[in-house]
Amino acid sequence: MEIPTIKETLKKNNIKINKSLGQNFIFDQNLTDKIVSKSKPLSSTIIEIGPGPGSLTRSILKEKPSKLFVIDIDKQSEKMLSDLKSIHNETLNIIIEDALKYPIWELGNSPRQVIANLPYNIGTKMFTEWLKRINCFESMTLMFQKEVADRILAKPGSKNYGRLSVITNWLSETKKLFDIPNSAFIPKPKVNSTVIKIKPYKKPIYDVSFESLEAITRIAFSQRRKMIKTSLKEINCNKILDELNISPFLRPEQLSIQDFCKIAKKAFEN
Repeated sequence: MEIPTIKETLKKNNIKINKSLGQNFIFDQNLTDKIVSKSKPLSSTIIEIGPGPGSLTRSILKEKPSKLFVIDIDKQSEKMLSDLKSIHNETLNIIIEDALKYPIWELGNSPRQVIANLPYNIGTKMFTEWLKRINCFESMTLMFQKEVADRILAKPGSKNYGRLSVITNWLSETKKLFDIPNSAFIPKPKVNSTVIKIKPYKKPIYDVSFESLEAITRIAFSQRRKMIKTSLKEINCNKILDELNISPFLRPEQLSIQDFCKIAKKAFEN
């Protein structure tokens, strides 16, 4: 059976792009092939979020994974992927659910890998939930709007360094793969995108709970322009900073990941 092109699939099924769901589709198979190639080695269980008409799905299926789970809140996905399903029935599993609420870390068997073009409107929130269970995944290759990717990849001292940078890089090795211009999408978004790869460490770089680190970074970066003696005053920080030999005159973006971990440990776990 010859699979219709993406454009033919949309036309055949009279598909309407739903902007409220953050849908921006890539039609260029060479580009989605590149995303999958950069994701190798592939795990036995692959999870894709928001497959849409299936361009990235097709690229993943070329690599013959044991199981591919695709999750989409848009019921049109079943129609858009029906031709792929008829050919790859044993491999391709279509789940019509809200991925923000769905426990993707329970799908299939370990090792699990996420390869996805995340919806712009909920991508960060979704990713933050996965970080809480990051050891359920072998790796993630994710496309974000460039601004979010820059925050994930940011190092201490940079303007993009913040809560997302600290927590992600406490748990995993992060790597930028490549940028994608907005012209690659239909409809064309206002922003460019970046594909990044996240590989979890066997254990976090410092022994502190997720909840403690999340709390301290939320407090600190809510007043990121102020010195930490001010932004952290609600945790009685002077004594803690003195014990840790951390200057109270630094701003949050000047603290290392280890600094935040140590402060969180002292403030909430000792």
